[in-house]
Amino acid sequence: MSYKVAFETLGCRLNQAESAVFARQFIDQGYQWVAHSDQADLCIINTCNLTSQATSKCRQLVRSIIRRNPDACIAAVGCYPQTDAEELREIKGLDYIIGTSDKMRLPEIIASPDKLLEPVVVRGKATRESFGIEGAGYYPLHTRANLKVQEGCGFVCSFCIIPKSRGPARSREFSDIVREAKILASEGHRELIITGVNIGTYEDRGRTLSDVVEALDQIDGLERIRLSSIEPTTIESRLIEHMARASKFCPYLHIPLQSGDDGILSQMRRKYTSSAYVDFVAEVTAVVPNVGLGTDVIVGFPGEDERAFRNTCRLVAGIPFNNIHVFSFSARRGTGAYHLANKVAPNVIAERSKIAHRLAKQKKRGFYESQRGRNLRVLFERRDSSGCYVGFSDNYVKVRIDTARELANLFGVVRVAGIEDPVESGQPLAIGELLAVEEETYALQAHALTVADCGT
Repeated sequence: MSYKVAFETLGCRLNQAESAVFARQFIDQGYQWVAHSDQADLCIINTCNLTSQATSKCRQLVRSIIRRNPDACIAAVGCYPQTDAEELREIKGLDYIIGTSDKMRLPEIIASPDKLLEPVVVRGKATRESFGIEGAGYYPLHTRANLKVQEGCGFVCSFCIIPKSRGPARSREFSDIVREAKILASEGHRELIITGVNIGTYEDRGRTLSDVVEALDQIDGLERIRLSSIEPTTIESRLIEHMARASKFCPYLHIPLQSGDDGILSQMRRKYTSSAYVDFVAEVTAVVPNVGLGTDVIVGFPGEDERAFRNTCRLVAGIPFNNIHVFSFSARRGTGAYHLANKVAPNVIAERSKIAHRLAKQKKRGFYESQRGRNLRVLFERRDSSGCYVGFSDNYVKVRIDTARELANLFGVVRVAGIEDPVESGQPLAIGELLAVEEETYALQAHALTVADCGT
C-alpha cells in the first residue's frame, strides 16, 4: 500500500527548507506527496514558536487537521515541541511530538502512519557539531528553492526564543551544501535562497559564508543566489565585494534593525548601535549598485516611549528600504524580555504598528519609483489572478508584465514603466515592458505540473 503524506509549514523560510527535505525523505520511503492534509494518511506540521500568537496558531492548526482528518497520523515537529511539548500533549489525537534536534530523522521515528493511543514525544538536545542532511529539498510548486546552511544561534537577543528552540549555532558541512545545491539546480531550480537561523556565523573548517556563495557561483544551471535574513554584524566585506561584481549573487540584503533607538537596542541585547547600522548600510549602498535592502522592525518593546519610537521611524525613513517587516512586540515566555518592566500598552502598540506599516509601504513605493525607467533582470514565476506574469528582479522588486508568452522559470529583461498598488495586496508592484527573454526553456523536473505557486 502506498501511503500519502502532506506537510503544513508555519513560520520562517528555514522551516520551509526543512519541510522540503522531509518531503523528499518520505517520497524516498515510498510515500506519495499530496498538497492537502485532508487527503493524507500522514500529516507533518512543522511548527513555529517565535511568539505567543505563533504557538496559538500552531495549536489551532493541529486541532483543525485532527477534526478534518481524524484517521490520519498527525505529527507536530520542530520549535514548538522543543520548548512546549506539554502544551501539545493536551491535544487529543496528536500522535507524535518531535523537537528540533530529532526532526531531520522523521522517517526513522515514524515507521508507519498509525494512530496511537498516546503521543510519542521525542526531544533531544542540540550539540555544537557540524551537520549534514540526507537527500535534498523537494519543491514541486516553486521555481526558487531554499538551501539550509546553518542552524541555531548564540546571540541570545532578549526578545527571541530561538536559542532555546533550536540550540547553539552550528554549521552544515560545506561539501554537503554543494551536493544539495547541485541536485536542486539539476532539477531546474535556477535560484537558491541560502537560509539558516544566523547565516552570517557560518563556519566549517575555516570556510565562511563567502566561500559558500563562491562555490554555488560555479554550479551549472544555477543562475541566482540570494541570502535570507542576515545579521548586520556578521556580514563580511568579502561578501559585499562579491555582491558588487557581476555574478549570480543577488544585490539584495535583508538586515534586521529591530529598533532605531540605542536604549532599546541595548535592552534587546543587539550587537550594534543605531549609528553603526546606518554607517554599515551607507557602505553597502556605496559599493553595490542599485542594491535592494530589507529589514525587520519591532514596535512596542518594553521601555519604548514616544521618543524611542520616533528614533526608529526617523532611521527607517532615511534608508532606501524596499522591504520592511513590522512586528508588534509579544512577550514570549522563556525569553529575557518576558520579565522586563515598562510594558507598552496594547492600544499604543497597535497604533505604532499602523504608523510603522504606513511608513514601510511608503518606503517600498519610494524604492519602486526609483526603478522607473530601469532595465531589470527578472525570473518569472507564475501568472497572477489577472493573467499577467509576475516575478522578482535581482534586487527583489516584484514585477508584473502583460504577455501571452509562457515564461515560468525563465529570465527576461524588463523595463519598469510604472508602479501600481493592487487592491488585493496593498503593496506596490512594478509594471514592466518585456524587452528580451531567453530562448531556452528550463523545465522543473521535480513535478510534472506547471508551476502554480511561488513563495516569496
